[in-house]
Amino acid sequence: QVQLVESGGGLVQAGGSLRLSCAPSRSGFSFTAMGWYRQAPGKQRDLVATITSRGNTNYADSVKGRFTISRDNAKSTVYLQMNSLKPEDTAVYYCKVVFLLRDYWGQGIQVTVSS
Repeated sequence: QVQLVESGGGLVQAGGSLRLSCAPSRSGFSFTAMGWYRQAPGKQRDLVATITSRGNTNYADSVKGRFTISRDNAKSTVYLQMNSLKPEDTAVYYCKVVFLLRDYWGQGIQVTVSS
């Protein structure tokens, strides 16, 4: 069973930055794809960014040029550096990893951007 722990969320002013982290609660996992998704109130959960085990990345158009996804395979950790934040980035952010062909989700972390 993979349990993921997210950190780094919070309240920030527009134009500010936050860095999200997502790591398993215990070591020893080797994940294939890793990614971040977000869900705003009353909306569906959408992809923000993904990264493969080889480091290939994919971003939603709305965050290109502002967000950067990265991973540390030694720590089985995925990061999301968010710069130039906008109020429309406000959402609960979820990390997702793929392990042995199964998806595992974090519990979600709130990011609030004030105008």
